Amino acid sequence: MLRIYVDAATKGNPGPSGGGIVIVGDALHEQIHTFLGECSNHEAEFKVFINALQLIIEKRQNNQTVLIHSDSKIVVQTIEKKHAKNPLFQPYLHTFQKLENQFPLLLVKWLPESQNKGADTLAKQALQKYS
Repeated sequence: MLRIYVDAATKGNPGPSGGGIVIVGDALHEQIHTFLGECSNHEAEFKVFINALQLIIEKRQNNQTVLIHSDSKIVVQTIEKKHAKNPLFQPYLHTFQKLENQFPLLLVKWLPESQNKGADTLAKQALQKYS
């Protein structure tokens, strides 16, 4: 099983945004920071979430159970309810639903910010590096 932790950081709202991804598996431990462009804080959370799943597929690690953690209640609730009230979030939900089919089992779990420090630090590093 792979555990993935994601978080985003934004300067301003909207503003330049960075994402952090921590991937932990049996023989895998990666820390990635990425620039997400100009967006709102919620959009940044969705972008890094989708980026993490795409990364796992690119690395051909999607043949196992994946548990992805996010401290964004908006992202987790949108995924769980399979519905996005905000029209800006609908494309992210549709992208998730397409990616979800490429995993045998994909679980999404909310966790408090205090338990997501690794991804948070990486998101802030991306923001400092690229903005």
